[in-house]
Amino acid sequence: MTDQNEAVSSPLGLGAWAYDRGRLVPAAEPALPLSTQCLHYGTGTFEGIRAYRSNDGLCLFRARDHYERLLRACRILRITVAETVEDLIGITVDLVRRNGHDSDTYVRPLAYKLSLLPGLAPGVSLAGVSDALSMVTYTFPCDPGLKGVRCTISSWRRPQRDALPVQAKVVGGYVTSALAADEARALGLDDAILLDSTGNVAEASTSNVFAVFAGRVVTPPVTGDLLPGITRDTVITLCRESGLDVVERPLGPGELLGADEVFLSSTGKGVDPVLAVSGRDIGSGAVGPVAAQVAGLYEAVTHGADSKHLDWLTCVAPD
Repeated sequence: MTDQNEAVSSPLGLGAWAYDRGRLVPAAEPALPLSTQCLHYGTGTFEGIRAYRSNDGLCLFRARDHYERLLRACRILRITVAETVEDLIGITVDLVRRNGHDSDTYVRPLAYKLSLLPGLAPGVSLAGVSDALSMVTYTFPCDPGLKGVRCTISSWRRPQRDALPVQAKVVGGYVTSALAADEARALGLDDAILLDSTGNVAEASTSNVFAVFAGRVVTPPVTGDLLPGITRDTVITLCRESGLDVVERPLGPGELLGADEVFLSSTGKGVDPVLAVSGRDIGSGAVGPVAAQVAGLYEAVTHGADSKHLDWLTCVAPD
């Protein structure tokens, strides 16, 4: 086992320390058994939380909202987490501080089904299986500038909410996202937009979708087959505060192709303009003014320059 003073950061940006089942350990130490239930059946849930560099140092963005969503998903999967939201925020602050990240950072907590309890036979089950919580951090700098992405409309459909709890970040549900993203990249594109079972736009592989028509921002409703993203909620809030009209309604793929602008929102990338969909330029084929405005608003709020939403930030004070 690596001595505490000898842990070294991964060249890929993985922090040297991890939180695993109740304690901080060197990130290379944890080893899950091959019988881990989440590995076999996808019975786990996760979050992605960003910490951004601001004038007050590194600050977690909307950590409370992320952990509240994680615990809601845990209830769906019968995963018992001993830690409260406050505990999880404190653990995250400690872990980010211990790893000494000095630039934008990504936090990945994972709650999952671990092992069958004694006396139970193997099989698909949520009851009778122990639970675990682990967490790692990565250095994850934001891409400078708004470059935009090119998308396809995927042949894969977003799972229906009565087939999978799409409102939660459930591990097994991301197989569809991986297939859609792989399909897009095989075509030389950046991302895929998935339709729902009714043929309307659901979301991109790991992002929510927005379209702009004559200055009005339209996004699919949370009653659809999509994850109600925390970045999505942030974007809607910032748009309305800035005077932009936002409508949540079904959005057809034809409407998407004819929009003035399209952009995506996600924890990983923030606001990402879409330049083209299925070989058709969106608007002028360049980053549009609304997407640029929204990206600027998001940059300000995540980096502490928007005084109205400082409560969304949890700052990581240095040791």
